Amino acid sequence: MPARSSTIVTALTAAALVAVGFLGYQASASAPADLRPHHKSGDTAGKHPARPGGGKKEHRPAAPEVPEASGTGKRIVYALGAKRVWLVGADNTPVRTFTVAPSTVSPPMGTYAVTSRSVSVTGSDGIAIEHVVRFAGVDGVVIGFSAAVDGSSPNPDASQRTGGIRESRADGAAMWDFAVNGTKVVVVA
Repeated sequence: MPARSSTIVTALTAAALVAVGFLGYQASASAPADLRPHHKSGDTAGKHPARPGGGKKEHRPAAPEVPEASGTGKRIVYALGAKRVWLVGADNTPVRTFTVAPSTVSPPMGTYAVTSRSVSVTGSDGIAIEHVVRFAGVDGVVIGFSAAVDGSSPNPDASQRTGGIRESRADGAAMWDFAVNGTKVVVVA
């Protein structure tokens, strides 16, 4: 029996070391880049590599604030002049903001609601689009947000009356998840 129990203890110890090693690797792989050890030829033990940017924090411009005249509560805010959209949560905190490429027909300023959605269709410009979120109509032209499947932005032909407000595919997916039927859409200058 003693030989058998020592084999079990050895196997359990080996398994524990493998598990600890695996967990250590996972922790190392998921650590931010500036906390990971840098191994370059010529590095010596105890020497710390320089931080990227000379130790300075990267400055990112603050995201534009939600326009004040856009109401309260959960809503989509579309600023015509800025060509920007904000997805705003029920607590009035912006969840996401991004730029868009408007088409030739824009909705008048005001408050609307999402009226219909389509996972994928062909746009009025003949481009395959996805995550279509419609909210308005102007003289027979349907206005809505969408993303081109090929990732392109429209170059609207001024002679064509189209209402697709194009966003990137990632922004389109975020809009799709946020904008269920009935979601408020506020169009501002």
